[in-house]
Amino acid sequence: MNNCLVQHHSPLASSFRDPSGFLFKYNAKLYRQINLNYQDNYDFLISSGLYQNLIGQRLLITHDEVANPEPPSFINTYKIINPIKIPFISYPYEWCFEQLKDAALCTLQIQKLALDHSMSLKDASCYNIQFYQGQPILIDTLSFEKYNEGIPWEAYKQFCQHFLGSLVLMACVDVRLSQLLKIYLDGIPLDLVLKLLPKTALLSPTVFFHIYLHAKSQSHYSDKPLELKNSKHSFSKHAFYGLIDQLTNYIHDLKLPKIKTEWEGYYDETNYSNQAFEYKKTLVHEFLSNIKPKTVWDLGANTGVFSQLASDAGAYTVSFDIDPLAVQKNYLNCKLKNEKNILPLVLDLTNPSSALGWENKERDNLLERGPVDVAMALALIHHLAVSNNLPLEKISSFLKKICTHLIIEFVPKSDSQVQRLLSSRNNIFPNYTQEGFEKAFIQDFQIQKKPQVVGSERVLYIMKAKH
Repeated sequence: MNNCLVQHHSPLASSFRDPSGFLFKYNAKLYRQINLNYQDNYDFLISSGLYQNLIGQRLLITHDEVANPEPPSFINTYKIINPIKIPFISYPYEWCFEQLKDAALCTLQIQKLALDHSMSLKDASCYNIQFYQGQPILIDTLSFEKYNEGIPWEAYKQFCQHFLGSLVLMACVDVRLSQLLKIYLDGIPLDLVLKLLPKTALLSPTVFFHIYLHAKSQSHYSDKPLELKNSKHSFSKHAFYGLIDQLTNYIHDLKLPKIKTEWEGYYDETNYSNQAFEYKKTLVHEFLSNIKPKTVWDLGANTGVFSQLASDAGAYTVSFDIDPLAVQKNYLNCKLKNEKNILPLVLDLTNPSSALGWENKERDNLLERGPVDVAMALALIHHLAVSNNLPLEKISSFLKKICTHLIIEFVPKSDSQVQRLLSSRNNIFPNYTQEGFEKAFIQDFQIQKKPQVVGSERVLYIMKAKH
């Protein structure tokens, strides 16, 4: 083995916790090393038929075994595999309620299939699930171990903290509480979930057993001797199936209450005439057809009308919005249409996802997951500049970092939507004019076209970043 190569190709910063193996990149390709200590479990995953079953149901990413590894071998290597690459890595605090719910149900379905093949998930981290071609999928091939009769589910606590507690808080208290996952990267502690829940939530047997009693049990054993805390009680396979079925049925029926958020019904209340809106769609379609992007970020996408245009043009499109219910409408619509090319996500552009975890490297920030061929900022600039006091120069500088081409809409002060924003505050934005907008953006972009949206006072720009 070439020790020099071993030193130069270390695991990804996010892949170091599992002793069974790790991810690494070599010549821009993604690989996963399987360590010798995982050999028996990996071989059983393949020989038991579980791998093929999961692949057939699109529940686990596929991989190729590297027969004659081009990448260097590391110490303790059993095999090197080459998994498919997910186009955009997202995180649970960026998912809407239905996405987190589908990810939870996906995890439980995988666990049940694993039991059918005498295996079990050794972890149930929400970070092991990604959205690929429109549906949740497990990306960690090394999550499985041989099932031992009588041993409780090793990943039970993690599942409750990563999925169940978050979903119950979103459904019973406030949909925005999923943001607690940014703070608690190993899931929301169950004692905290319990404190935040209304007492009526405990009327559910599932909540009472899996959150209330689970939290009380954790508290009871937290200061007990290690032998007592870790003692095993017989847990039959039949009981295991019952546990999975109970969690599945409860989560499947869990729904958000009927609430209305600020931007969920934006397209129902927009000041666009039908003619102006259709013309705007025509312009965006024309711009996208000329650029032919492979990747698009739609910033402030609302329910994804223009994200659909990008997808139709053949681009993999991440569809961001600050409103979790708008994102949910987008996601459910994508599911209904079996849309494989759009990923709706919750994002506050004024406070985007940051680098988190050990050494701030386990979870990438937004910029590290770009750049893309095209960013779209439609009906967004006035929210950033007026509602959030962001200087136009700063907006331009940020957008240059994330894209090669920019499709952006300028909404003047005379527009009723801007007037609505200004109605509750002083007009302290003397530079918020079309001239001021262009002056700020030409520092970072070359303006290629700027047609006015017929039937409105708005102008649509197509720009190219200066590099």
